[in-house]
Amino acid sequence: MIPTLLVIVESDPRTTPRTAEAIRMAAGIGTWKKVSVSLYLRGPAVLALSEYPDELIDEDNFTRYLPILSELGRPIYVQAEAALLSELGEPSAPFEEIEDNTLARMAADSTYVLRF
Repeated sequence: MIPTLLVIVESDPRTTPRTAEAIRMAAGIGTWKKVSVSLYLRGPAVLALSEYPDELIDEDNFTRYLPILSELGRPIYVQAEAALLSELGEPSAPFEEIEDNTLARMAADSTYVLRF
């Protein structure tokens, strides 16, 4: 059975490069196809899906690696009803909103969980 990795990102991409680095790392691990990777964005991290990534730190990582994550066969998960979702404009990648109880279940079922 293939191991699973859940990457939880809560950092604000407007003020720290941690969000961009988490997305870059998740895409890199996912392309190995030896680990099934899921990305979850919470709070201000949902802005990583913004129509205008040039307003974010290390914006190149968002335009370069989010499409790779989208191609891995799993949706990008985001916090249901996150306050900043209304500021995305046209999202740069498809996403699925999930409730906290679903996130808890995903974390419990994952082999590894990384939090940024």
